[in-house]
Amino acid sequence: MSRVTTTIKVGALTIVTVLAAVLILRFVDKDSSGTEGYLVYVIMDDVSGVVKRSQVRTAGIPIGQVEDIRLVDGRGRVDIRVNPEVPLYEDAVAGKATRNLLGEYFVSISPGTRGRRQLRDGDQIGTVAPSASPDDVLQNMSRIAQTVERITAALESSVASEEAQQNMRDTLANLAQVTEALNQTVDENRESIRNILQGVEAITAQGRTDAIEILENVRVVTQELKTLMAGTPAGEPGARERVNSLVDRVNAATVSLEKTMSNLEQTTGRIERGEGTLGRLTKDEKLIDEIEGVAENVGDYVSSLSRLRTIVSLRTDYQFRAQTTKAFVELRLQPREDKFYSIEIVNDPRGLTRIEQVNVSTTNPNEPNQYQEIRSVTSNALRFSLQFAQRFGPFIGRFGLKESTGGVGLDVLLLDDAFELRQDLFGFGEVVRPRWRVSLGYAFLNRLWLLGGVDDIMSLDRREYFVGMQLRFDDEDLKSVLPFAPSP
Repeated sequence: MSRVTTTIKVGALTIVTVLAAVLILRFVDKDSSGTEGYLVYVIMDDVSGVVKRSQVRTAGIPIGQVEDIRLVDGRGRVDIRVNPEVPLYEDAVAGKATRNLLGEYFVSISPGTRGRRQLRDGDQIGTVAPSASPDDVLQNMSRIAQTVERITAALESSVASEEAQQNMRDTLANLAQVTEALNQTVDENRESIRNILQGVEAITAQGRTDAIEILENVRVVTQELKTLMAGTPAGEPGARERVNSLVDRVNAATVSLEKTMSNLEQTTGRIERGEGTLGRLTKDEKLIDEIEGVAENVGDYVSSLSRLRTIVSLRTDYQFRAQTTKAFVELRLQPREDKFYSIEIVNDPRGLTRIEQVNVSTTNPNEPNQYQEIRSVTSNALRFSLQFAQRFGPFIGRFGLKESTGGVGLDVLLLDDAFELRQDLFGFGEVVRPRWRVSLGYAFLNRLWLLGGVDDIMSLDRREYFVGMQLRFDDEDLKSVLPFAPSP
């Protein structure tokens, strides 16, 4: 009975899986299975990578498909079925573009200038844009890989060794100890230094009168000695020499005492005026407060650096309608549990679209002398995000740059942050309607997330469904490198 039940379960699971695959395939291919629209063709020197039913796009949006490919006079002829609502003009430009690095291509068409003759069924697109070959792409990737390898080797030699990491930790520990010792020394000796200086000042003030009296007495004694020496009998042996020796010593002592008193008077005067290190310590309370402030700031910096979390996220999504992948690399700097800064690099297969306004001058009598064209230019460039996020309970609000455009976001975290609902609204001005993306994420394993959702919900033509995986982890080594990173 147990074997029969197991067989039934396996069979039911197989049937459900097959039905789901069929439904997904029909859903993905339903936009490319029609035969409506008009047929145009283009002659290319190289059509490698382009196959029947390949997508034809304008500004990254599908507008048709390749209906047939054949050889004509040594060159490739590509027949294109274009949607009837998309007009092409006689100056339209077609080219071959890469979808990914696996050698898949699609046909990209610039529709031309509005007002020119419109192409009809069976017409030829006369202008072909040059395209980069896979060899060019691989050579560029090789140069980038060599540069990354050199940077990685330099970084590894600087901080990857155990000795370098230990040196960083020792430096931060020594800085914290020096700061604490400096703060403690200032607190313990402030009163002592003030008392010493006050004692020196009191002694100087009290001894100034005594010193003047001593000098006066020395002058009197010297005068008396001179008188005595002048009246000494000449017959007394050695009397004059003894007196002269005594006078010389007294004079030398007097000169030394005068210099000492002069220096002492200058020193006490500088201290009273607040000049010099001792003077500033006794008179300038602001200096003491600044020393204490510096010590506190250093302590706060070391403490905030120890609390900082550096969270790295690596994510890849598969997009069903475009049949391609989208990659994300994110770095979160989180100084507190309720706040973080997000830096993100995105490789979007749609590329980066910008709007250009071009003033055109012409001598064609059938057209105005001057008119303006508004062009939508899409380039295969990376997108960048830089957002500030604040958490309020289970909700997280975000704003800033989202994929190189202004954007806002709102996240909801449940089940101990293992379940995440993310919403982003961005792309204002890039297209008529901004992009609204909704995704669900679940951490089914430690650091590993399963994602799924819908992108560009408000646009029927650009709407995309995706699933993906994300690896999210804390990088403690990266946190130790941040204090040594160059600042602008």
